[in-house]
Amino acid sequence: MTTLGEVVREAAARHGDKPLYVTEAGGVLTYEALDRLSDSVASGMLERGIAADDVVSLLLPSGPAYAVAYAAAAKIGAITAGVNERLSPAERERCVAVARPALVISAAHMRTDFAGADVVEIESDAAVDVDDVLGELRGSRPLPDAVDEAGPVAIVFTSGTTGQPKGAVFGNRQLDAVSYADGRMQWGGGGRGIANTSFAHVGFMTKFPQGLRAGGTTYLMRRWNAPDAIAMVERHRVTTLGGIPTQLELMLRDESFDSADLSSVKMVVLGGGPSTAALVRETRRRLGVPVLVRYTSTEAGVGTGTDVDSPPEDAQETVGRARPGVDVTVRTRTIPTFLPGRSDRCVWPPRP
Repeated sequence: MTTLGEVVREAAARHGDKPLYVTEAGGVLTYEALDRLSDSVASGMLERGIAADDVVSLLLPSGPAYAVAYAAAAKIGAITAGVNERLSPAERERCVAVARPALVISAAHMRTDFAGADVVEIESDAAVDVDDVLGELRGSRPLPDAVDEAGPVAIVFTSGTTGQPKGAVFGNRQLDAVSYADGRMQWGGGGRGIANTSFAHVGFMTKFPQGLRAGGTTYLMRRWNAPDAIAMVERHRVTTLGGIPTQLELMLRDESFDSADLSSVKMVVLGGGPSTAALVRETRRRLGVPVLVRYTSTEAGVGTGTDVDSPPEDAQETVGRARPGVDVTVRTRTIPTFLPGRSDRCVWPPRP
């Protein structure tokens, strides 16, 4: 088993000053800087009394500060609970209440005070000089030689579609499983992509370790829109275009799509919603690249998907096959029909 902190250190040794994240303001967080800054912030957390198994809630926009804080907490065995910037204040407060953090790191516009928690407010705008991020949390205390490999690492909140948001807990073992499913835990091979979903989402929180192993570069968008996304793909020569189906549909229908040079794109990966056969076919026709479809849930972190060499109809008509280590069963759920006047008895199977 590999801990997230160990992956951060190994990625720094392998990838060095290669850009990991690039902000719209031009700030560059390298693999080396992620390791160095997260060491300093982890020390600062210890100086504030944060210990292993304490929860650190992040109310931060997706960006360098979020990644550094997540890595820092992992290095001391603390648990990161990210809160989506898009949630309403009341929803953010409920997530923090569920997490019961010892430390809240918050951008000014997302601040949520919570009884019993140390609250640190930071600048929310991405600095051009990323060495400035989380300066309020820097410290110099020595870090522990090791953390509990079996301990929890992250709390990821469900959407709350059928009730209040619930926290799904992931440990290093689960992060390893997601890493194996996504990239067999291999080093290298990463390309260039755009981050257009929240870092608090299960996608980032569970795929962070394998993303570090891959060694790619991700360009950050504060507010997604189709014209800007197309321009970023062209400007940064993006190799993997990922997102939810609605985002791809908007890009395909934007007037700048056909005139842009998108020849750098080698594959499209869709998830987070149903992909229609028509969308998959149109994407293949207009970009000339494979389209991969993913299906998962926040509670699992991994599910099913298609591959580059899958038959074309797989991505058009299905959500693919089970990822490594995943078992899939098909079940039906039928509600019994109760007999009139006899609430203690039911007809099974139900009447037509």
